Amino acid sequence: MAAMKQLSSRHHPLVAACRALARGGGDDDRLLLDGMHLVQDAVQAGVPLHTVAMTAHVLDTTDGRALIQHLGSGAAESFVVSDGMMRAMSPVAAPSGIVAIAGRPTWSVDQAFGRAPQLVVVGVDVQEPGNVGAIVRACEACGATGVTFCGASADPFGWKALRGSMGSALRLPVAVARTVEEVFAVARRNGVRVAATRPRGGESPRTADLRQPIAFVLGGEGPGLAASVFDAADVVISLPMREPVESLNVAVAAALLVYEAGNQRAT
Repeated sequence: MAAMKQLSSRHHPLVAACRALARGGGDDDRLLLDGMHLVQDAVQAGVPLHTVAMTAHVLDTTDGRALIQHLGSGAAESFVVSDGMMRAMSPVAAPSGIVAIAGRPTWSVDQAFGRAPQLVVVGVDVQEPGNVGAIVRACEACGATGVTFCGASADPFGWKALRGSMGSALRLPVAVARTVEEVFAVARRNGVRVAATRPRGGESPRTADLRQPIAFVLGGEGPGLAASVFDAADVVISLPMREPVESLNVAVAAALLVYEAGNQRAT
């Protein structure tokens, strides 16, 4: 088993680094993982771990010992910390007993649209990190080939979004763009139809042809997509809903659309 260092000072740079990443400290190269499940997913996905800290209780588990054994062959530093230190490092109210700082996956928008036949979800101004993470998780589960977020969307690699994605953001190509126009340009270059979504007035996904390469564009919480997005889209899609429900959660909508597209492609 790899030797672990004892960490007892809350003034250690690692504590400050964890807190900065939890706040969204502007570090584009690293991300904060909280929980054994996410750390294991990162290892399995080949995401490089820079630093791992865990309590003695977690270290004494089968998963903890296996992780430290794995780290023995790499460059990651490992620390054992007290429960109090873990509370200072973890962003969650009830810490799991393990946090890690890892390299951030870097997918371009072109890469998110790179696997044919494309089935991509584009989130515009999805500001709630939990929704961002749930979209990514639903996309992987239902067979999407990539995801892109743009505008005022939350960071898909922030700790809250990562927990919401349950590791999917570490496996699926997830890109970030500044504007939806940038995403549309990539879609056009790759021959992908753009389907803008709104609660009412569009074509049902049951009757639309979703077997060809397509990108579903979904607006975030609140006003939805701008009129210019509908003007630039190839088709407008609406999920049939029973009254009096006016709209669906954006992650639920993404899951239903990708699932329907997958069903069409399987027949």
